[in-house]
Amino acid sequence: MILAGDVGGTKTLLGLFEPDAVRPRPISVRSFGTLDYDTFETMIAAFLADAAIDAARIGVTCLGAAGPVTDNAADLTAVPWRVDGARIRATTGAARVVVINDLQAMAQAVPVLQDAELYVLQRGARAPGGNMAVIAAGTGLGEALIHHVDGRYVPVPSEGGHADFPARTEREFAVVRDLTARYGRADVEHVVSGRGLINIHRMTHAAACGAAVDVDDPHAAAAITSAALDRRCPGCVEALDLFVEAYGAQAGNLALRSVATGGVFIGGGIAPKILPALTSGAFMHAFRAKSPLDGLLGAMPVNVILNAEAGLLGAAVFGSQL
Repeated sequence: MILAGDVGGTKTLLGLFEPDAVRPRPISVRSFGTLDYDTFETMIAAFLADAAIDAARIGVTCLGAAGPVTDNAADLTAVPWRVDGARIRATTGAARVVVINDLQAMAQAVPVLQDAELYVLQRGARAPGGNMAVIAAGTGLGEALIHHVDGRYVPVPSEGGHADFPARTEREFAVVRDLTARYGRADVEHVVSGRGLINIHRMTHAAACGAAVDVDDPHAAAAITSAALDRRCPGCVEALDLFVEAYGAQAGNLALRSVATGGVFIGGGIAPKILPALTSGAFMHAFRAKSPLDGLLGAMPVNVILNAEAGLLGAAVFGSQL
């Protein structure tokens, strides 16, 4: 039996899976607020108690964590949590615990996703054996490359979401100036994430928000999105437009870095919720607008991942290979 986890800045998914040659089968899955427990170990203990599972029955525990992983441990970027494989093994009695980056875990799911779990933004022409890439905006921004090596796909984690934000237009330069004044620098995650949408909203509202969005509310990003899609506030509409274009441009940057002729996959919690905005044309225009390689980008398949548990599934896939 595999215990898998997708540990994010806002939400954590834990699941028990039966190993399978292609795609592990879920037995029990539960969602937690990441900071609802004092430690990750107590969260795991609560999950196993609810599932009536003795940790000794678990062969492998694989956890995707939203932060850089070193020495089988990760300090989460968005919240003050540490996911430490050795400590989890000692406190739960699990036989083997492996910690990987959350986007590395999501990338593990990509080869086993079914057509119904994907929404096509650009059909393109998939090159057999071509590299792939995953980018996912949610609480933060994650990226991963998927290299094709010796006949198999090898996900490679990245912290590209914290690279400098590459402004392309006068409005994006205005965003960078505002972010630099606020944070000292502007990284991509300051723009392309739930928090990023709030940052953009501050810049596009010289006057009061027409939808009365409170940027300090925990659900502010969802409120901005709703107001923009319903066109209830011009400032919210502009904020979402800027967000979508920046997201598309960053996805295109990642596609170039990985030469993702096998496809680019848009994961995370935001993309499925803003599909009308992603299909307006602005996302893909920004993705492709990189002459002289716009033709290469125009041939790459681009899909939105609709499976909200893709990161958890990917952790289980990785665990089944150990």
